[in-house]
Amino acid sequence: MDLFSRSWAALRAVVAELPDQRFGQPSGCAGWLVRDLVCHLVIDAQDVLITLVTPTDAEPTVDAVTYWNTGSERPAGDDPLDALTVRLAAAYEEPDLLKFHLDDVGSAAGRAAGLADPDVRVTTRDQVLTTGDYLTAYVLEWTLHHLDLSDRLPDVAGPPAEGLARSRELLGAIAGAEFPASFSDTDALLIGTGRRAPTASQTAELGALAARLPLVLG
Repeated sequence: MDLFSRSWAALRAVVAELPDQRFGQPSGCAGWLVRDLVCHLVIDAQDVLITLVTPTDAEPTVDAVTYWNTGSERPAGDDPLDALTVRLAAAYEEPDLLKFHLDDVGSAAGRAAGLADPDVRVTTRDQVLTTGDYLTAYVLEWTLHHLDLSDRLPDVAGPPAEGLARSRELLGAIAGAEFPASFSDTDALLIGTGRRAPTASQTAELGALAARLPLVLG
């Protein structure tokens, strides 16, 4: 849960320091500008708040790994929900409004996570899992979206090293195989999720795993 808080705080700090002109540039999320990604983070923060106050006595159905649905086709940004995010982001008009909303809702989500009992079961997306597993799953979410900014924009600091390492472990568990030791954590995450194409030598190192990539998480 501390890792959730550190990963989330680092991502919000990066967004808070972005110059206005960066909001109109492409992010690492296909079809989304930076402003669209930041709007998505606002929605994510709302989801965290809702989930943390939706306890259940039901038995867990997923954990931090099986929480994720996987596909092989990266979104193009024209899915109805993705398109809605784009329209919402445009409605903010000024980057400062987006920054303010993310800071406001995001700070609340961070505080709620810090107060949560990791053993309490919560429900979201018609699934049941412990709060600890839910917040662990979001370490991967925050880290990937942090990379969507730092891998595309100059002078943007990357995610915390411990968040990268934990996210690599989670992605490997989702894939059912470890990424080659020669891959950095960043390479494993970007290549594993289709955000970066592997080189010929990296494809060879991936071996049988290459045929299962990319892992598009949803």
